[in-house]
Amino acid sequence: MPESGTEYETQQPARESFGSRLAAAMDSRGPLCVGIDPHPQLLADWGLNDDVAGLERFSLTVVEAVASLAAAVKPQVALYERHGSAGMAVLERTLAASTEAGVLSIADAKRGDIGSTMAAYADAWLRDGSALAADSVTLSPYLGFESLRPALDLAAEYGRGVFVLALTSNPEGKSVQHVGGADSVARRIVVEAAAENERYGGSLGSVGVVVGATIGSALDDLGIDLGPLRGAILAPGLGAQGATPADLRKTFGAAYPAVLATSSRGILAAGPSVAGLRNATEETLGGLRG
Repeated sequence: MPESGTEYETQQPARESFGSRLAAAMDSRGPLCVGIDPHPQLLADWGLNDDVAGLERFSLTVVEAVASLAAAVKPQVALYERHGSAGMAVLERTLAASTEAGVLSIADAKRGDIGSTMAAYADAWLRDGSALAADSVTLSPYLGFESLRPALDLAAEYGRGVFVLALTSNPEGKSVQHVGGADSVARRIVVEAAAENERYGGSLGSVGVVVGATIGSALDDLGIDLGPLRGAILAPGLGAQGATPADLRKTFGAAYPAVLATSSRGILAAGPSVAGLRNATEETLGGLRG
């Protein structure tokens, strides 16, 4: 495991990187990630029970509907965990179905820990052969960015990716992420993610960051430049949470081409029919491309 500060220029991924695959998907399909968020109310709206059968029907229907349209899908892990081991088995099948359908997956698990525990999380979400292996996983860096090292290295080894929480739009996030002003916690996370992407050479790096679509002027206020990141920017908040494609262009400016916008409820509300979900996805993509 490399020590902090190790140079990565000569360390190349063993296979095609996640960043390269994501860039190709965004170029060919558009910059949209569809969240798979089986909230109890959405299950009810679809006429499904809040149980394992409803969870599976919901999840596989979303994959079927959007797999050929979206660059990625993002199952919200907590909404599977609430159903216990049977719910996690549904998540395993959802991730497998995504792979079979040819759409990239982002496990929205927000994992973060230290030492052997972080290594175990990395093994669960990023190792080939793991039942929970996704193309990428969201990570929390608030035990120190370098605490994520096992996941960063395993992702590179297996051609997978990570998205590190940097500047989220929830009001509570400011109490940590904005601390430091011009040298904010959020800015330092972006800088460290950019340094990590040096191992990927000239291609899109496999270390992305999560920056909320509804943060308003926070990037400018904190002096955060996303240009040097050379990784994707996962931007949740499009649609039901209030952000529009115009907002994304204004918020991210020159970095907009690297933005992977996420819509969950805004698209999922069009279910349960596959046709309705596809129409909502195509409409959302039209706004992002326009």
